[in-house]
Amino acid sequence: MVRMSVEVPDRKTLLEFVPTAQYGDFDGVANSATGSAASVSDSNIETCGVAIDDDTRSDAGAYDAARTHATPNITVQRGGARHLSSVLPALSSAIGHPITTAVHKDPAALQTALGFPDARSAIVVLVDGLGFWNLNLRIGHVPYLRSLLRDSANQRPISTCSPSTTVAAMATFGTGTCPGLTGMAGYTQRNPQTGELSQLIQFKQAIEPRDLQRQPTVFERLARQDVPVTSSGLPKFADSPLTQAALRGARYVGNAHPGDRVKAACRAARDPGLTYLYLRDTDKVGHNFGWNSPEWIAALESVDAQLGLLHRNAPRGTLIVIVADHGMVSALPEERIDIALTPQLREGVALVGGEPRAVMIYAERSCPADEIAERWKDCLGSRALVRTRDQAIAEGLFGPVDPRVEPMIGDVLAQTSGNVTLVDSRSQSDKATRLPSVHGSQTMMEMDVPCLIDVI
Repeated sequence: MVRMSVEVPDRKTLLEFVPTAQYGDFDGVANSATGSAASVSDSNIETCGVAIDDDTRSDAGAYDAARTHATPNITVQRGGARHLSSVLPALSSAIGHPITTAVHKDPAALQTALGFPDARSAIVVLVDGLGFWNLNLRIGHVPYLRSLLRDSANQRPISTCSPSTTVAAMATFGTGTCPGLTGMAGYTQRNPQTGELSQLIQFKQAIEPRDLQRQPTVFERLARQDVPVTSSGLPKFADSPLTQAALRGARYVGNAHPGDRVKAACRAARDPGLTYLYLRDTDKVGHNFGWNSPEWIAALESVDAQLGLLHRNAPRGTLIVIVADHGMVSALPEERIDIALTPQLREGVALVGGEPRAVMIYAERSCPADEIAERWKDCLGSRALVRTRDQAIAEGLFGPVDPRVEPMIGDVLAQTSGNVTLVDSRSQSDKATRLPSVHGSQTMMEMDVPCLIDVI
């Protein structure tokens, strides 16, 4: 493997929108005329002045730039095999029990694209809130993760789902599908049974977890094949609504101490199968103190120490894969927009769901979605990407969408760029409208997550 450091884009680039990540088994290159996967070699790429040598090939940004400027009918697509939804199907193939899902039909192709070797046992770690660029911007604090990022195989991020938020991403990860099928499309969303907003962390005023999220999880599918599947986490998450919805099917082992959770995962990995370990502190601390804060750096250092302990104690031959659900951006007070205080945004709006970086607007019956969308575009300009539900679905934002899920998605969707947040002081607590770091939008900082491989 080529060993080098990751080149981090400038702040402006990190906070700009990236193309919508698509779902499927393709490996990043698709025929722009058909949308189907295409094979392209370096020799066929017209580099437009970007040299394709070993150093450039290891630099994901430069290499992708060259591939994007290839022949007219070839484009580089985000997502596909390099997507959070691909990780568990790819791991199922790696341990010899391939699982297909509604959006991934070729687990072996996903395994190859992600570079997972065959293994008798695998541990997958999801670090909540640890975006690829958040990690690389604080790389000096993480000796274990830094050692993994020296390998070129670990230097290209994968995409998370839209919205880039925990509830949507956990269900996408756990089922190997997409928000359009899981029915988990945002932190808050309309409950079509009541017409009210529901919150999907604790499932407040929500449809029952197993009724809302009907896709089988990869854990369930493996367990039906008598493959040992273990989940190691905090005791309180053992039967939480989010676990029931997104991660059901594993044998749950709960421990209060972080080191004990790591050691439980290592014990489970002694048997052939799949083990899941969840680390939450980077997200929790980021929301409370900001991802640039000393408190967040301390949480990151703790995560690295736990992962280092995992590396030292996992049985020989174990495949370890480390991913995240989303990145985080700082929310600047001067770029906070309150819908309640902005008549142009408030008009015709019945409910405001989603989150500060990815708002879902539910229109009053008398107000067409197109009208609201145009008004929001005029008001927000380049600060937000505004789409109607129909436009977002047509662009593949949520992946394929089940008809029963459509009314859960906002009539109008607004995702913000830069450090902009959209809040509604009429229905949200003051703390919720002033979180120092947030996520949910379609920027590079929020969408790019790590997929790091370590073989013990």
